[in-house]
Amino acid sequence: MRSLRFPLLFIMMAVLVPSSYGEMYKWVDEKGTVHFTDDLSSIPEKYRQDAETRKPSKEGSVPQTPEKPKPPPSPKGAEPEGMTVDLFRKHELLLAEVILNGRLKQYFIVDTGASFTLINRPTARELGITIDENTPFIPIFTASSLIFTPLVTLQSIRVGEAEVENVDVLIHDMPSDSAGLLGNSFLNKFRVTLDSVNGKMTLYSMQGTASPDRPGGYGRDFWVSQFRFYYRILEELRNKTEIRGERIEFGIDPGQQCHPVF
Repeated sequence: MRSLRFPLLFIMMAVLVPSSYGEMYKWVDEKGTVHFTDDLSSIPEKYRQDAETRKPSKEGSVPQTPEKPKPPPSPKGAEPEGMTVDLFRKHELLLAEVILNGRLKQYFIVDTGASFTLINRPTARELGITIDENTPFIPIFTASSLIFTPLVTLQSIRVGEAEVENVDVLIHDMPSDSAGLLGNSFLNKFRVTLDSVNGKMTLYSMQGTASPDRPGGYGRDFWVSQFRFYYRILEELRNKTEIRGERIEFGIDPGQQCHPVF
């Protein structure tokens, strides 16, 4: 009975020994009794060679709470949900229903290649637009002549669920009897996909949250493209007037380097 007390005592000492102590040794005698000691010299010589060395862990044995799994990161740059608009076919043209300034409903020809949105003069009158000496004019070349077209800003244009405020439009009567043309002064605020077979147009907004780095909610690339858009129009007009021997002052020095400021 006495012989069993010492092995048990050694086991208890091994369990309770602080982590700051040195190495522990485990050895088994000829009767199969397991012994633990921190003194290698206390192990009988015949068992010393087979003794196992056990190093205590540097950290305490307090169980650690497992970390909760982190939620997967939200996808970056997720594309906004598209807004689908029904189109109406008139001969070879596709028309969309538009709401101007929140009150006047018209049907405009959809033209993703047109620089500006157009409204005809009757539509401008219905909207109460006044053209006077303070109205800016944009020169436009037709097949036979150069004409000056009034440039005005509408409070808003809505197409389906897509709405844009402060839209630049030209007042111009088109050969067709359409009230207007939906061009890039509206459409360039979206990524546009056209399904002419099924008569659908889907608009994906490019606008995000407004901030000092995103004026109006649009990023730097958008504003750079806007600047280049208007500057390209002026360059094209300048080149055409030079070919015809005419001169128009645009307020931009041809030799001046112009850069957008953010």
